[in-house]
Amino acid sequence: MILDYFKLALGNLRHRGIRSWLTILGIFIGIAAVVALISMGAGLKSAVIGQFGALSVDKLTIQNKGTGFGPPGSTVVEKLNNHDIQIIENVRRVDLVIPRLIRIAKVEYNKIPTYTYITDLPDTSKKMDLVYESFNVMVSDGRLLRPDDSGKILIGADFAKTKTFEKDLAVGKNIQINGKDFQIIGILEKSSSLQLNNVILMPTKDLQELLGIKDEWDLIVAQVHDKNKIQEVAKDIENALRKDRNEKIGGETFSVQTPLQALGAVNTILNIINAIVVGIAMISLVVGGVGIANTMYTSVIERTKEIGIMKAIGAKNKDILWIFLIESGLLGLVGGIVGALIGLGGAIGISNIANSALGNDLFKVTVSYPLLFAAISFSFILGIIFGVFPALQASKLKPVEALRK
Repeated sequence: MILDYFKLALGNLRHRGIRSWLTILGIFIGIAAVVALISMGAGLKSAVIGQFGALSVDKLTIQNKGTGFGPPGSTVVEKLNNHDIQIIENVRRVDLVIPRLIRIAKVEYNKIPTYTYITDLPDTSKKMDLVYESFNVMVSDGRLLRPDDSGKILIGADFAKTKTFEKDLAVGKNIQINGKDFQIIGILEKSSSLQLNNVILMPTKDLQELLGIKDEWDLIVAQVHDKNKIQEVAKDIENALRKDRNEKIGGETFSVQTPLQALGAVNTILNIINAIVVGIAMISLVVGGVGIANTMYTSVIERTKEIGIMKAIGAKNKDILWIFLIESGLLGLVGGIVGALIGLGGAIGISNIANSALGNDLFKVTVSYPLLFAAISFSFILGIIFGVFPALQASKLKPVEALRK
């Protein structure tokens, strides 16, 4: 019996051809938007979290609280100093403390100037190796910096390929940074980190001399002895710095952040963004649902005599109800299938364009079968919901009155 209902419903939809597709249009636009936005949101989330991939779970980041947006330490009123390093080194379970500088400097090559990020590498083998290991730093050409190097730099893969200078950068070439010559000793391999792909690395002493820096740091990285105790160590560092600075809880001028806290903050922001964009897309689905209801009401009016004939030859109210419910459900189902395919294709296309513009495969969109199934199922259910009242109206028509119209 149900199969007969489906055959009859499909026949009615095919008979109304263009009107059916115009009704489906509102549904598949909404479903396409939802699938595309959720897929791209997931891809964006993976891309952003990938930027944190270099963070190890046994390391803490300490920096003074800033006054605005910018690279770490660039917007703080008071910089971290060597005294802060000593305080952190004396905290129990802290194995190694590495202060870091991250600055923007003028870079000139082929008489063409530009500005980029420059960060330092520690002057001791142990700390330098730890930075290399943490960020998975490898070279595609040349070699890595050594503790005894001076006047030499490493450049990121994307910076090496920049067209800004109208001339290729290569190992052995000299470039000017803030008016001083530095030799490119190595070009880094492509990384999942956008920052690392565009950065210049130089020894700490060289960067301090270049920028006239003495006793200040943008951030401090502390490696803990036991990663399972990282939260306790973070609390101990907070207590030590708070006591040294004579600050109260809640009034700290510094922050101690674990990798999990950083990821948690990013995840929260991305989830909020996803919720907002999906909410906007849902408006289109509601509009599509109203379109289905409108089409089904129109269909009831046009087929009043047909309904009367069906009832006159024995069709019951539930039979009429099922036929119209299946029709509205099929409108939602077809719209969901078309919309899901269009949305997924659109998301993959946009991700490819973004990756081409960025020059890497950072932004990846994968096929989520649960998402596609959920989207199609939702559109089918939405079609049925918006078809309930027209179907009830059709099922309650009296045969004699219907045949008179």
